[in-house]
Amino acid sequence: MDETTKGQDTPETATSYEAATTAPVSEEPRRVWRKSLPKWSLWLSLAVLAWFALAAFGPKFGIIHWRTGLLFMIRQAGPYLLGIAAVFAVIALAFAFLKTPRGPWWKAAVGVAIPAVLFLGLASIGSKAESVPPIHDVSTDLLNPPEFSPATMTTRGELEANPINDYATPLGQIEMWANSEDEALKVKNHADIISESYPELKPIVLGNTTDEQAFDAIVAAMGEIGLKDVRRVSGMNSVEGVAETFAFGFKDDVVARVADGQIDIRSVSRVGVSDLGYNAARVEELSEAIRKRLGQ
Repeated sequence: MDETTKGQDTPETATSYEAATTAPVSEEPRRVWRKSLPKWSLWLSLAVLAWFALAAFGPKFGIIHWRTGLLFMIRQAGPYLLGIAAVFAVIALAFAFLKTPRGPWWKAAVGVAIPAVLFLGLASIGSKAESVPPIHDVSTDLLNPPEFSPATMTTRGELEANPINDYATPLGQIEMWANSEDEALKVKNHADIISESYPELKPIVLGNTTDEQAFDAIVAAMGEIGLKDVRRVSGMNSVEGVAETFAFGFKDDVVARVADGQIDIRSVSRVGVSDLGYNAARVEELSEAIRKRLGQ
């Protein structure tokens, strides 16, 4: 190359430059987002899972109020969040199999599975709510259910818990159910509903068992099924304890009375209208534990 051509483009150089500048831009940067879709879908589903975990366990540890967790985070916002996460994960899974470059499909699959499982959980709860009566107070004695001690009633009052209802009063005359659209339910009282829905709940006949043996069996059985603050009430023929649900930390008051040769049990929720059948299940579980200790 001589001095006259130094610093100037040769025809070959110009041709190469033109080819380089006119070559199509690689589509890789445009499509790389497809590869990230499964990861994003998984993170979104995990965020929704964390949302539900906070809603369910936040009230238990005093982080949020139970109404915020149950009524807003789960019942109101929950289905929308699950829908968004599910749709996004399905799209990510489709891209992972149908388009290139393919991302890690298993992340999208997990992203689909998380909202699907949560949906099934909500559906199960809804089905359970439909299958049990919307009450939260259950006893084995429908004419004279066991009464709670003054201390328990004071605690319930301070917490603004559900009132203790008269079993003979029709639900339609009680404020909590007065606006119910179920007219057939409103004409029934607690005694009617419990006898129809939970006929298996019966008093425990003592037979030759002494009252003291019965009290010992009750205290031990309450501890066995996980009740807290179990105590024999001074001046009363009863034993009380407190049950707490795994999720939300809902607390229910439980009392067992020894009188007239039998043991009667009552379990009442502090909050909520329907207990989803938990109180009846608890009364039955406690009855079985007591009977086992009494050798029945």
